[in-house]
Amino acid sequence: MRSVSTESINVRLIARVALVSILAVIVQEAVVSQISLFGATADVTTLTVMSVGLLAGSMAGAVTGFAVGLLVDLVMFQTVGVTSLLFITVGYWSGRLRELRDPAHGLIPLALGAVATAVTGVGMALVQFLLGVDAPVSWLLIQQIVLQVLVNCLLALPVYEIVRRLIYRALPRDPRARRRRAYTTSLSPLQRPSERLAGARVRAR
Repeated sequence: MRSVSTESINVRLIARVALVSILAVIVQEAVVSQISLFGATADVTTLTVMSVGLLAGSMAGAVTGFAVGLLVDLVMFQTVGVTSLLFITVGYWSGRLRELRDPAHGLIPLALGAVATAVTGVGMALVQFLLGVDAPVSWLLIQQIVLQVLVNCLLALPVYEIVRRLIYRALPRDPRARRRRAYTTSLSPLQRPSERLAGARVRAR
């Protein structure tokens, strides 16, 4: 029974993450990319990958990054694999932050969204330079990256909240949360042995 329930949770999570990924690419290319704010356009695909990693872990973040990056490259007719490589990095390390630090501060998505946007912008410029694409590094490019980071900071929390609402019910339970709840039960190790024995007898009845 336990394996069946785990498989159902995984299927639900995969389905919801796939839906979120497709919607993010469609919204980005059909709507967001047409809107310029402060001379820069937002990038909700980067924020979506970051959000999935921060919510679901490094593996889910890396897989989502690969899928979203591949969709972006295909839709934009770019060199296939470039965006996937950058998004895998964003998704994986966002997930590792969750797994290692378990951040609970409400502004973590904002800070992580800024870092993810900067990594994606600088990484794309570096990859294009290495591939010999005619995109010279200049102050204008740096200004564009900085402006995009600022714009994405404005959208990081709303995008994170939308992704959280869409996939939250399919996320597996965090074992650390279960351990924290266990210490609040009647079998807390701070209780006296007689109290723990009495509690066990009550549950046995």
